[in-house]
Amino acid sequence: MALVSEFLGQLSLNIGEPLFPTVVPAVNFDPDKDAARIETAIKTKVDEQTIIDVLTKRTYAQRREIAFSYERMAKKDMISALKGALSGSLENVILGLMKSTAQYDATEIRGSIKGLGTDEETLIEILCSRSNEELVEIKRVYKEFKKELEKDVAGDTSGNFAKLLLALRAELSSIIDYEKIDEDARALYDAGIKIKGTDVATWISIMSERSVPHLQKFQKYKSYSPYDMQESIVKEVKGDLQRSFLVLDCFENKQLYFAKRLNEAMKSKGAKEKVVTRIIVSRCEVDLKKICSEYKSCFGQSLQQTIMEHTKGDYQKVLL
Repeated sequence: MALVSEFLGQLSLNIGEPLFPTVVPAVNFDPDKDAARIETAIKTKVDEQTIIDVLTKRTYAQRREIAFSYERMAKKDMISALKGALSGSLENVILGLMKSTAQYDATEIRGSIKGLGTDEETLIEILCSRSNEELVEIKRVYKEFKKELEKDVAGDTSGNFAKLLLALRAELSSIIDYEKIDEDARALYDAGIKIKGTDVATWISIMSERSVPHLQKFQKYKSYSPYDMQESIVKEVKGDLQRSFLVLDCFENKQLYFAKRLNEAMKSKGAKEKVVTRIIVSRCEVDLKKICSEYKSCFGQSLQQTIMEHTKGDYQKVLL
């Protein structure tokens, strides 16, 4: 019953942004049959390929049904069994897939601020790229750690960077205030390029408090400034705040941002496996199909081909 309650508690409506998933519900789905396949794959000499074939081709909701069936059949927890059977990169991906998108994001955020030091790159990627609906769900799920997201972020960041992260669209909204679009664009210009120095407070206020659809209408900014938004951000602010603003500005094409992150992560010296895993796992039921399309348009080859060139073994298989 505890498992059922957990599952029902994590169901949420996908409202707002359209979805472009690569993982869709499997047809003729039979959770009992899948659970039996997983148990056989774990019980004998571990059959990683079967685990990959089953769990990467099912949605999160279907994976949870498999987990319920597995618990009834094997009298043990499937996630614990998978932990014992798998290791390394494959384990990270499979266990990530056993979480809802919000659970996974919350876990990544928690990991980025727990212990010594703070992984600002992870905080920026998740908190600045998620939609209003996703942020609200992440905040709700984060409470399962017996922590408040805002308090943890405040405790591990500082200055204008902290102010921005804490201000990010606290209220769920998809409103486009057409009367304010021109006003906001002019205010950003007046608070930045037009003056010596930067009125950071104004930039934080507008970039964090407006809805994603509202930010997507900021083409008007170019009618005031000789620079576009990205060029202005690079000129006006530095460090983590600059990186955060650039991600927020990516809402005009969020999927292109993720495509560039994936390319940079895989082609950098010592491929940033954690970044690749996080984007693939967190976006596979959201917009990974569109990310793949943007990747091909931007880099001239498919994301799948790049994965084949820069990864190997079971990790490559589970990503593909």
